[in-house]
Amino acid sequence: MAPDTVSLRYFLVLAQELNFTRAAARIGIAQPALSARMRRLEAELGTSLLIRDTRSVVLTTAGAALAESAPPALAALDRAWDAARNAGAGELGTLRIGYSLSVGAETAPALVERLVRSSPGLDVGAVPMATPELSPAVADGRIDAGITRGEQPGRGVRRFLLRRVRVGVQLAQHHPLAEHPEIEIADAAAYPLRLPDRTANPVIHDQLAALFRDIRPSPRFHTPAVSFDMSQHDLRDGRTLAPAGETAVTTLLTGLTWRPLRGAPALTIHLVLPRVQSPMHRRIRAVAKTLAHELNWLPD
Repeated sequence: MAPDTVSLRYFLVLAQELNFTRAAARIGIAQPALSARMRRLEAELGTSLLIRDTRSVVLTTAGAALAESAPPALAALDRAWDAARNAGAGELGTLRIGYSLSVGAETAPALVERLVRSSPGLDVGAVPMATPELSPAVADGRIDAGITRGEQPGRGVRRFLLRRVRVGVQLAQHHPLAEHPEIEIADAAAYPLRLPDRTANPVIHDQLAALFRDIRPSPRFHTPAVSFDMSQHDLRDGRTLAPAGETAVTTLLTGLTWRPLRGAPALTIHLVLPRVQSPMHRRIRAVAKTLAHELNWLPD
């Protein structure tokens, strides 16, 4: 049976000092207690480690061998303990995060960067996914967490509000409405409105469309064939407006700007986790909560 690590660590201090009085003071215990520890350690090993007299302490051959081999063994044991503690705290392992493209420009990178920085033992990977697939992928374990706009439906998951963002419109910088710091919903509805394809994100499509539910005459909605049209000619030409959250500012093309809609309810961004959570899931939640507070993602 291996000796207890406390006695072994005490022995290493004594092997450095070669003096019971100094070693006991350095450890912070009484000298008789240190002597008793050393006698017990020698009994466990079945050999003498020290040659003692009234004036000095000398290591035996066995003591010298132990003094040389014990430090790397203790360091390996410390690493094993640290690994167990980190795993128990959710700070060790592989973390797979899925995110919808609409949160990929700002929110998802901020959370991933914070997780990497705060938990070096986590191997974090992030991949864009179709919004309707995020909750099912979290529920069946294909990914560990998801970040998505809106409170997406799905069983077997829990959703945590991560961020609220103001709703506005993207529009050409030369558009007449761009002169206003805020735009009335009715004024925006006078122009064709570019909405994301409903199949890509039905929750957000319906929430944006509902902003104009009471406007008469009913606004004209335009859905591009490609959900994330990289050219956005209709916007840049001033022919349409695109309702969007304020995070769209980070991805605006040249010639476009963003203005908030007066009185519009906020859009939400959620962190999606499994209903049954491991320490790693709880770690993600804790880091996300801290980040949201620091970046004022959830203003009162």
